[in-house]
Amino acid sequence: MEKTVIVKLKDGIDADVVSLLVQTACKYDSSIYLREGERRANMKSIMGMMNMVAGSGEAVTVTAEGPDEEDALAGIEAILVP
Repeated sequence: MEKTVIVKLKDGIDADVVSLLVQTACKYDSSIYLREGERRANMKSIMGMMNMVAGSGEAVTVTAEGPDEEDALAGIEAILVP
C-alpha cells in the first residue's frame, strides 16, 4: 500500500521529526519506507532516515506492506500532515 503526501510541517522533515517518524514506524509490524525523489529509506532505521530531508510543501511517498499497513500509513501521515 502506498500513499503520496505533501509535507505540511513548518520546518519540513528535520531531525526532531525524523526521530518521531522512526518511533512511530517502529510501533507497526509492517515494513514502512519513505521515498523522496530518488532517495528511499526504511522508516524504522534512524540512520537511513537522517538522510531524508523534505521541506514544507514537498511531496513524499510512504509505502507500507504488512498486517497493519493501513494503520501504519495513517499514523505516518498524521505526523507529516498535522
